[in-house]
Amino acid sequence: MNIGMIGLGAMGQAMARNLVKAGHSVKAWNRSGSPVDGVTMVASPADACQGDAVLTMLSDDSVIRSVLLEPGVLSAMKPGLIHVVMSTISVAFAHELVALHAAAGIDYVSAPVLGRPDVAAKGELNILVGGAPHATATLGPVFDALGKRVWDMGADAPAANAAKIACNMMITMAIEAMAEAVVLTEANGLARESFFDLILNTLFGSRSYQVYSAIIAAGQYEPGFKASLGLKDLRLATEAAGQAGRSLPMLAAVHGQMAATVDAGWGDRDWSAMAALTIG
Repeated sequence: MNIGMIGLGAMGQAMARNLVKAGHSVKAWNRSGSPVDGVTMVASPADACQGDAVLTMLSDDSVIRSVLLEPGVLSAMKPGLIHVVMSTISVAFAHELVALHAAAGIDYVSAPVLGRPDVAAKGELNILVGGAPHATATLGPVFDALGKRVWDMGADAPAANAAKIACNMMITMAIEAMAEAVVLTEANGLARESFFDLILNTLFGSRSYQVYSAIIAAGQYEPGFKASLGLKDLRLATEAAGQAGRSLPMLAAVHGQMAATVDAGWGDRDWSAMAALTIG
């Protein structure tokens, strides 16, 4: 397929390489202009929107708005193109994008992903897909190149965004749970490595616990997924809860803790640095 990409951060670069490796023709635009082997860099976002599909990997609602909506790129998209937003955006903005694309006659799909850059590089992302069945079916070869499994979130695109936000919320809850458990166990003479060995082999063996227990045990919070982006996602979760008319106490706790992490100057460190704030 002829695929455009808009946004080549750590995740976008890994995804672009895998698309090229799978035999797709990839044209990309990035604000920094950073090249990727095998990818043709184009001069504008509109130039990346002239193929079969365009994948957007921009950091948040405001960037998508400034790059695509305000300059009128939507109206310049090739007829028949499918626009796929694969970053984490708000549920409210996803609803807005659905309406705007419908008015422009362009298929829109939400396909946020679960996985850090190392997972993206291996082509093992979990892809949460919401959108019209004919559009999501067409994208099968694209998703096959990027992920190990596609999770069908239904025909309403914003459902995929809600699922991604909820997943990220739960990861931060797992990070905070482990940090608080370390406070209790280390205060009573048990090394965190021994405690993590226990929980990983009994109660909590999922990937999130595996990945972040290792980071917490080492006390090394090198950037993987930045705390500033984690704070953004928790803000999106808080907004979605408000739109549902609900107050979520665990969400409020991790939102506050992540905000404190960023305020402490750790916004560019991995979001699991939140644990260091709790453990002290």
